[in-house]
Amino acid sequence: MKDDRARLLDILEAIERVEKVSAQGRSDFDRDPLIQVWIVHHLQIVGEAARQLSTEFTHEHSEIPWAQIISMRNILVHNYFGIDLEEVWSAVEKDIPGLKRKVTRILEGWEEG
Repeated sequence: MKDDRARLLDILEAIERVEKVSAQGRSDFDRDPLIQVWIVHHLQIVGEAARQLSTEFTHEHSEIPWAQIISMRNILVHNYFGIDLEEVWSAVEKDIPGLKRKVTRILEGWEEG
C-alpha cells in the first residue's frame, strides 16, 4: 500500500501530464477527443490518489479542497457521458495550477524534514 508521499507524487505526475497536453490550448482541447480523454483520465488519477490519502494527512492539509477533488473524480468516473467539458477545462485553468503549487510545497517540506 502506498503512503501519503507516494500518493502526492502520483498527483503531481498526473498534473504534469495534464499541463503538458493542455499547453496546446483550449481550441485543441475542444477539437480533439483524444486530448479530452487524456485530460479527464489524469484528473481521475488526481482524484483517486487524493481519495487514498490518509484522513490524518488530509486534516493536516485542509488548505487543499480534498473533498471537492474527490467529488470531481467521482463525477468523471461515474458520469462519463454527462461530463461537462467546460468544467473540465475550468479545473485545468483555475484549479490545477494552485493544487500543483500546494502539493509541491508539501513535498518539499517532506524532503526537508
